[in-house]
Amino acid sequence: KGPVHYDVDSFLWQAKANFPEGLRDELIKTYIASLKKYREVDEAEFIEKLRLFVLFRTLQVLGAYGFRGYFEKKPHFIQSIPFALNNLRELLKGGFDEYPYLTGMLNEMVGLKQFADTQKRELEVRVFSFAYKKGIPNDVSGNGGGYVFDCRAINNPGKYERFSHFTGLDEEVIKFLEEDGEMELFLDNIYPLVDSHVKRYMERNFTSLMVSFGCTGGQHRSVYAAQRMAEHISKKFGIKVSLVHREQNLEQEFRKK
Repeated sequence: KGPVHYDVDSFLWQAKANFPEGLRDELIKTYIASLKKYREVDEAEFIEKLRLFVLFRTLQVLGAYGFRGYFEKKPHFIQSIPFALNNLRELLKGGFDEYPYLTGMLNEMVGLKQFADTQKRELEVRVFSFAYKKGIPNDVSGNGGGYVFDCRAINNPGKYERFSHFTGLDEEVIKFLEEDGEMELFLDNIYPLVDSHVKRYMERNFTSLMVSFGCTGGQHRSVYAAQRMAEHISKKFGIKVSLVHREQNLEQEFRKK
């Protein structure tokens, strides 16, 4: 029970859902059509009241995100604030003449410098190589991790003494892995999977994706694979890519092109 606007508001204006306006309008029409089977509905009145529900629901969400994020130090909620502000910014374009003071205050809030870039949020992909015996890398973004690919089934240069002082960045190891062929097949299967997520994350204005490659010692196979993946993403999408070879204490950044 309760207002019929609440469920559609809560679903279609989820902060990180980022529904396109056209899809949102289509789903609202579908909701109204279904509702008409049970009661009379004035569509214009429904839409007008829905705007008010969205406004106050968004303010409620921002209050919760602010408290859980800034006071309880939970990164997931901090990351959701810009998305909720974008919803509010779009909503304010329609005006709320009956609430002049509130409208003025909210327009000032979404125009603050610390929120000025929320419509231009860009994806950063973080790529890691690591040793399984030292654990999977932590996801500092608060999203709980991303892709983790196990390189240990691939022929290991580490079995051979002549490669013991080299890493997956050295020509000797690169030549071994590429001539062996297993690594190329491994990466060729992974590229399309990661590419599809990078593309979708960019479309939905997500800001963080993590891709990790692990092997026994974090020295040869995972280093080579992570390096190749970072270079591939940078070249294909032109976005910022941060690369960390954790066990080698090496970091590299591919700047947005």
